[in-house]
Amino acid sequence: MDPPNVIVVGAGPVGCTAALLLADRGIPVTLIERHLEPHRLPRAVHLDDEVARTLHRIGVSEALLARSRPGRGLRLLDADHRVMAEFRREAEVADSGFPGATMFHQPDLEALLLDRIHRHPLVASHRGVEVHAIEGVHAPLSAPPVRVHTRAVADEAARTFAGSLVLGCDGANSTVRHLLGVRMRDLRFAERWLIVDVRADPPLDTWDGVEQVCDPARAATFMHVTDDRYRWEFQLRDGEDEADLVGALGRLLQPWTRRADLDGLKVVRTAAYTFRARLAVRLRVGRAFLLGDAAHLTPPFIGQGLAAGIRDADNLAWKIAHVLTGHAAPGLLDTYETERRPHAAALIRKAKLAGWAMTGGQDAAATVRRLLLSAAVRNDRIRDRLASTATPPLRAGALRRDRRLFPRSRVLRVGALIPNPLLCLADGEEVRLDDLLGGAPALLTAGSPEPELVAACRRYGITPLRVTDAAAAPGEPEWITARLAPGRATRLRALTGDPSLVVLVRPDRVIAAVAARSQPPVLPWTTS
Repeated sequence: MDPPNVIVVGAGPVGCTAALLLADRGIPVTLIERHLEPHRLPRAVHLDDEVARTLHRIGVSEALLARSRPGRGLRLLDADHRVMAEFRREAEVADSGFPGATMFHQPDLEALLLDRIHRHPLVASHRGVEVHAIEGVHAPLSAPPVRVHTRAVADEAARTFAGSLVLGCDGANSTVRHLLGVRMRDLRFAERWLIVDVRADPPLDTWDGVEQVCDPARAATFMHVTDDRYRWEFQLRDGEDEADLVGALGRLLQPWTRRADLDGLKVVRTAAYTFRARLAVRLRVGRAFLLGDAAHLTPPFIGQGLAAGIRDADNLAWKIAHVLTGHAAPGLLDTYETERRPHAAALIRKAKLAGWAMTGGQDAAATVRRLLLSAAVRNDRIRDRLASTATPPLRAGALRRDRRLFPRSRVLRVGALIPNPLLCLADGEEVRLDDLLGGAPALLTAGSPEPELVAACRRYGITPLRVTDAAAAPGEPEWITARLAPGRATRLRALTGDPSLVVLVRPDRVIAAVAARSQPPVLPWTTS
């Protein structure tokens, strides 16, 4: 029997990512979007290496990286544009298989996602359609489908879509969230900023990373996005209007353009935004889920707004697929909120703290900030943490921790992402771990494939992989054997350092459990 379909509301990057992750796992998707055409102006401009792995699994990362560029780090400047601190990030590929940070043009990403959507046989896309009612979300998964009632934007023609589950990926003013009656909790952050997107010919002679001007009188951010594209963000004072700054753009941009006019610049967009910190009190209501900006709003200071939404999609899609195809009990869906809500809250707190460190306070706070930054920049550990794009590990959910193993599994922590190193197969082919595993759960060890491990993999449909430091040779018929590429640092060498360790990896590449003595970990979710 074919699995029932899922309705995704919102065809932005988060909705498209969720739809493709589901469809690639064999789940039919109905994708609904109220706008007839995708948004043509830039919005998000930064993605980290963790999110790039998700985009790779849905087949768009290679083309996106070809149109993007690595982010080179962060400079903090004082009011006179003198460098207070610099946190450089190298462009080399990280242990994740991608640059630590990528600067990109969001319309490029949306075009790539929509191209895959339109070509995917399991995704039915409906644009110009507005949701106005949802019925049946409180019934169990075995009940008749959820019914989503819509009207066409053009002529108000009514149409009803039916699906097993509904995913609300429809942005900060989410209709789905409103219909579900879910409140957004205000986390006490609201700042008005002017966003300025520019194309320059010839390109500007600027530093290649992000510059944050820590000026209590006028905080500002500058980013070289891609090629000839640049973005500035200027904090608006209380009572100040967008037009006040737009009329003085030449002067505002002068520290970077070195001229008081706009010659050679094409202003693509100016818009005033209120940066907020908000979190939905619930991410799930029965058979409906909230993702992306419909679920949380993150101030932009650490570049995690869009990334958080893509993490939502990656976290939820494999769980839905497991449940709808009979590989897991419905209780697995409860772990979406258990895992994603605290993680989103942690990144919101980090963004608020970063915002204060970069822009908060007046003269006294600026003096304290300068002293703290002067100390931080001299500490290698703090510098590395500030430059790192790694996000916190998951704390609870579809995970199983064994505290007795913590000293031995410190490098490969439960709740964190498994590294994505380059591996050498027996035939000489070199491949990244993610490409080798595809979208399947996996069991990784450097030890011999014991009968208990073989049986567990066969029972639960898990891909078994033996990782070695020696030349890979054909092993057990049911096992893949691969050698870690020589001369490359990777945290996965923790396995070859302790061959008795066994690591269970989820389809979203999160480490679900670690066991010892070559025994299979206990599956941290119930099978159906």
